[in-house]
Amino acid sequence: MHGVSGAGAAQVLKRPHVQQVAGDRRAGFYRPRSGYPDSTEAGGASVEAYRWSDLPSGTAVRTLSLVFLLPFMLCNVAIWMRPASFGSGAGIRALCRVLALTLTVLYVLSLVGVAVDLVAWKCLASPHCLAGRAWLSWLGGRPPGQRLAVSALVPIAAIGLVWWLATRPGFSFEAFHNPVGATSTLRLAVVEQRDDAPVVGRLRSIHVAAAFATLDGVLLIARGAPRASLVTIALGLATAGVLLAGLALLCAHPLIDRPAPNKRIDGTTQALRAFACGLTVVVLVHVLTSQHPWPTTVGLPGYGATVAWILAGLTALLLALGTATVLRRRGGKRIGGPVRGLGAPVIATVATVTAVAFSAELLYRVSDLLNRNAPAEDRQATSPPLTYEWAIFGFFLAVVAALAVAALVALISRRSRFRAAAAIVARDFPQAPPEAVSRLRQVQKAIARARFTEQLEPLIVVYAPFAALGLAASTSGLLGLDPGDVVERFTGIPLDLVNSYIGIGSYFIGAIVLGLVFAGIFAYRTAGFRRYIGVVWDLGTFWPRSAHPFAPPCYGDRAVTELARRITYLVDSGHPVLLAGHSHGSVLLAATVLQLPPHVSRRVALLTYASPLRRLYARLFPAYVNQEALHEVGERLGWRWVNLWRDTDPIGSWIFSAHSLGERPAVPGPAGKVDRRLRDPWDVVIPAGDSVPPPIVGHWPGESDERFAAAVRELADRLRGREASERGERRSGWRDGSGPVDAAPT
Repeated sequence: MHGVSGAGAAQVLKRPHVQQVAGDRRAGFYRPRSGYPDSTEAGGASVEAYRWSDLPSGTAVRTLSLVFLLPFMLCNVAIWMRPASFGSGAGIRALCRVLALTLTVLYVLSLVGVAVDLVAWKCLASPHCLAGRAWLSWLGGRPPGQRLAVSALVPIAAIGLVWWLATRPGFSFEAFHNPVGATSTLRLAVVEQRDDAPVVGRLRSIHVAAAFATLDGVLLIARGAPRASLVTIALGLATAGVLLAGLALLCAHPLIDRPAPNKRIDGTTQALRAFACGLTVVVLVHVLTSQHPWPTTVGLPGYGATVAWILAGLTALLLALGTATVLRRRGGKRIGGPVRGLGAPVIATVATVTAVAFSAELLYRVSDLLNRNAPAEDRQATSPPLTYEWAIFGFFLAVVAALAVAALVALISRRSRFRAAAAIVARDFPQAPPEAVSRLRQVQKAIARARFTEQLEPLIVVYAPFAALGLAASTSGLLGLDPGDVVERFTGIPLDLVNSYIGIGSYFIGAIVLGLVFAGIFAYRTAGFRRYIGVVWDLGTFWPRSAHPFAPPCYGDRAVTELARRITYLVDSGHPVLLAGHSHGSVLLAATVLQLPPHVSRRVALLTYASPLRRLYARLFPAYVNQEALHEVGERLGWRWVNLWRDTDPIGSWIFSAHSLGERPAVPGPAGKVDRRLRDPWDVVIPAGDSVPPPIVGHWPGESDERFAAAVRELADRLRGREASERGERRSGWRDGSGPVDAAPT
């Protein structure tokens, strides 16, 4: 099993000729092509690779959609980061789902800001903006109701686009539910056991209804200024009812989370969606035909205040989520540092700030396009609301503060990291000759850099409050305060300098967006580049869509279920199976082991290397990857489990005990014998017949390492030993009818 964005099957198997024996073009099992001399391993064992790297990627269009819907994916991951506790965590789930719904509202508001506020209300009313733009001038001079109704088709089309993308089949994932023999009740196993299609369908209906209600609300607020008619009030109450009904349904977890289709619940959410769609048609007709005079304000009436209130709501939700998470950080065996379990509010804050920054940047870039060649006095009239200016300024300050803290943390931790790295190098290479001094320094630097991973966790947690403060400052737009004037008044920083900072922040956000776009393109076209940039997608799409239905579909249900079925088939065919997983592949295998029936897991062994199970997953997802889950993996396998790790690896690490060869394990029992530390590199002296010293492997697989081969032989011998003992106990054949005992391991 390869890790995130892994290489092809031929590279994994180290064979030039391979053939697919199961699966399809997106994911499948490969073996060396029969008839070649290296088609089997030593001892007659068959070797097989599962290639799943195309499951989280797909077409270039989908890759780009992942870039722009990144906040939705991060928000969906946040719901799985809740801390381990004795409670059900219903409050945290409700807050995450309401936060996800608010991000959908923000998505619609940004599109409304572009199409309805900037273009229809401001640009079409300005002769300078219409000059030289034939594609807009045909609407110029028409009544405001017509301009708003026509421009509202743009956000309607955008809502329809994400609705269509969310309803597309997720690479035939729907055929891989309810794995055979799923018996574990641990959350890590249950995550990929359930069919999430009914839950996603209900959430999708609620989000679509809220999206249309958001558009209706903005149009009705503008239509009702300064005095609303009875029809406008009635439509406004209906719109508020749609939003309130959606919020109530999101918080009703026993209803929404039912795994099987339910006519009453599904019919309710679909009826809410249908009502919202019909209400939008009525609102457009009302806006188009209403005879009441329209106000003559500079911006769309009520739009800036609506955005400010939404940002205030997002700030309150993040504060409530952080408070609920801190209160829930109790119970269970601890794995990780003091900030364990804070991933939900931290990642939710990152998702929210990213969404706000993307929205503000979209409006500012469109505003710059519309303001081209316009006189200075008209540019302010076609600018976005002050709320978005505050959002960009807050984002810029949060990024600057985070970079300053990162530099400070790197500087403060440098001495301790290099001191620990020097001790490891001295212990590993006590007899190094003088000519290896330069190589020893390189190894020491690699170990010190790898140990910086532990500093990233508190660093991200420190960044979250800065980002939340910047988000809270955006609500100053409600008071009509300009960030430049406020900063100059209280700090003395010149107005022009503050505006320059806002411009830098805007271009920085634009650079991030362009960088993500190009990264998505190259990640799709270049396998080597996908190894690095694809980590975000591979890790983010491992978790089912339980918070945001517009997040990319989960591939874990297919990968884990397909693995469980294949392993069960091989064991039932008479082949004991040795599983080997690198990096994220070890996480997939751990979830798979928890789903294997007992008669299968008794004939399975596990080899993990560069595994992030403890170092990352136990810290980020403590409710699903914890000591209980990891111990059950070992117990199901009869502790036929070896984990290889290196000090130079910034991602993988030990799982139960960090002891070296010859040292006493830190934990008693069989769990202490799982971890095996590998010295990396294996030597610092140039071997005879070579011109360079052995490489520093770090997080790379390293299957060609002899120590890896030794671990494979050990686990294969332990599997054969169990087979031999069971053969002695059951001389007349297998009690479970699984086949002969002399079959070679796979």
